[in-house]
Amino acid sequence: MLTDAFIKLRDTRAVQLISAFFRSPWYLAINVLLMICAELFSLELPVFYIYLVFILTVFLFDEDMLGVLVLIPCHYLAISAANNPGKHEETLFSDPSQMVHLIVLICIYIVLFLARLISLILIGGKRKTPELTFGFLFFSAALILGGAFSGYWGKRTVIFSLVEIVSLAAIYFYFYFAVNWKNVPGHYGMMLFLTLGAGVAVQIVGMYFMPGAIAGSVVHRESFYTGWGIYNNVGCVMAMCLPAPFYFAIRKKEGWIFALLGIAFYLAVLLSQSRNAMLFGTVIFAVCVVVVLAKTKGWERWKSLIAFGAFALVAAIATAVFFDRVKILFSSIGAAGFDDSLRFDTYRACWKRFLEAPWFGSGFYHTPGTVLQPDGMWTTMEGAAETGFMPPRAHNTLFQLLASGGVFMIIGYVFHRVQTGILLFRRPTAEKTFTALCVLALLFTSLLDCHFFNFGPGLLYSALLVFGEGCNLRRGARSMFSLQDFRKRNKN
Repeated sequence: MLTDAFIKLRDTRAVQLISAFFRSPWYLAINVLLMICAELFSLELPVFYIYLVFILTVFLFDEDMLGVLVLIPCHYLAISAANNPGKHEETLFSDPSQMVHLIVLICIYIVLFLARLISLILIGGKRKTPELTFGFLFFSAALILGGAFSGYWGKRTVIFSLVEIVSLAAIYFYFYFAVNWKNVPGHYGMMLFLTLGAGVAVQIVGMYFMPGAIAGSVVHRESFYTGWGIYNNVGCVMAMCLPAPFYFAIRKKEGWIFALLGIAFYLAVLLSQSRNAMLFGTVIFAVCVVVVLAKTKGWERWKSLIAFGAFALVAAIATAVFFDRVKILFSSIGAAGFDDSLRFDTYRACWKRFLEAPWFGSGFYHTPGTVLQPDGMWTTMEGAAETGFMPPRAHNTLFQLLASGGVFMIIGYVFHRVQTGILLFRRPTAEKTFTALCVLALLFTSLLDCHFFNFGPGLLYSALLVFGEGCNLRRGARSMFSLQDFRKRNKN
């Protein structure tokens, strides 16, 4: 903001150093490290105030709001297990004194975000309409009208739909206009998801230390949760981050090191104990391996091939030698087997509800949904949820759309999906290809769960889309800044 009012500030060494820092991998790593500390040790408020300092610095001294983008998913992923409102009665969100801090922070964020956006639009001149605008508008209308003319449409469905729209689209539209994409460092989006994935992997390890997670030499995945979701939610986010290290495996010298990191990410997906994430994460992992081997050459390809081969060999030997321990580690998966947790019953109920109101559906709060009970058992709810904001959901995107919004919502979703496909696959680049794989991880896991209609994954989805469009807007972008680059540019 100050650099907009006082142009000469942009040429000062201090401001250039600040800009370099906010575009560096070190800044991303610091924020993710803070996120880990907040989630593991219930330090949300102190960390949020540190994030506020970063936001204020970006607001005052940086050329745009790029440095704030990482902080949005970090806020979401920083909520600790001790403050999970679905698991505990006394949390950060039930304490009035703590809520005052959160409300004040939210109000400050809103003011800063809006003021900076207005400033950037005024000084930035005209910019073309974002490529996904009409698809988002159509799909948003379909969400809001879900249940219309069925007798079930009402205020609750509209409010839920609006929040859903914000989670899916807000980051995309805000940062499209609030970032000068021509100056965004190359690889920034993939570096963001690489660091986020590392943070979530640490949180997955932390879940094994939860009370009841390991009892009597048996792993109980029902006790695996963070402040922002249970093992299924964590597995989904980890799967969305899985392609990021493989991008660097084909773009960086000694890329086999990133291939090893990608293998570590895949192991984190397996350790999440989510069958859904394990299934589709394996598909994404296999695609990434094929892409890496196809796109690398010479010794780089051989090094990556050796890394993948060594992983397969070690995994096979370890499973054979330590079979009993591996069996204990995944005992919850073995016990669940092919149990569908009432999903197919829910799908049949959704189809029946669709036939009753085929054009606009029955709305979110009258869509049959699969619900996890406190005792760890699943049940199907076919009526409206009487309490709580989140409605029961179908655990499948197609059946959710059919029952909640009928044909109109399906058409809106397909229109949006076609536009995202064109965005990510037209004029392909390596960055757009791996961004598409991150998006596909969400879409695949949403075939057996409700992740697309959870707000957290929606934020990551929105960020991926704006990075995809940023690739089209960026021309001749520089690679990630480092402090060494800054020193070289300012040597006299």
